[in-house]
Amino acid sequence: MTLLLRLLGAALCSLMVSSEVVPQQDFNLQGVTGKWYLIGFATNAQWFVNHRASMKMGTAMLTPTADGDLDMSYASLNTEGSCWRMNHLAKKTDMPGKFTFKSERWSNDNDMRVVDVKYDEYALIHTIKTKGSVSTVLNKLYGRGSELRPELLEKFRQFSLDTGILPENIAILPKNDECPAA
Repeated sequence: MTLLLRLLGAALCSLMVSSEVVPQQDFNLQGVTGKWYLIGFATNAQWFVNHRASMKMGTAMLTPTADGDLDMSYASLNTEGSCWRMNHLAKKTDMPGKFTFKSERWSNDNDMRVVDVKYDEYALIHTIKTKGSVSTVLNKLYGRGSELRPELLEKFRQFSLDTGILPENIAILPKNDECPAA
């Protein structure tokens, strides 16, 4: 019962905080173009709690479209050598750095915000995922390389705590070989 109350409290806090999270000012869509390594992952979603131990670093290719949307292609090498892949087309909104998309794979609506980015080094992305009446927060830390400075890892950890993520649900993913180009 205590765990359930803790999770409910964290979920309520994350929803209140998430509504206040805004994209970085002067967001430059072209600046995020290219390859990124998924270094940090934080969420209170139950599936993550169950699968965290098996997660490893993956890559994302971000490609702006002519309409100002963002094509996102993810790949991660599985332990047995196969590749897990996923694609989303994030639609621009009236607020630069804020996108929305529907995940066909997970049947959820996503409100994604690029909250902090240094285009040649790292990007911190905050997403509110909603399926039915349940919303969860997902924070991701990307790097242009497979390693980031310790102060950036700490910045991600603190941002995740501030958005209601439990400390045990904040992960710096172990390095992994990359999937071959598709």
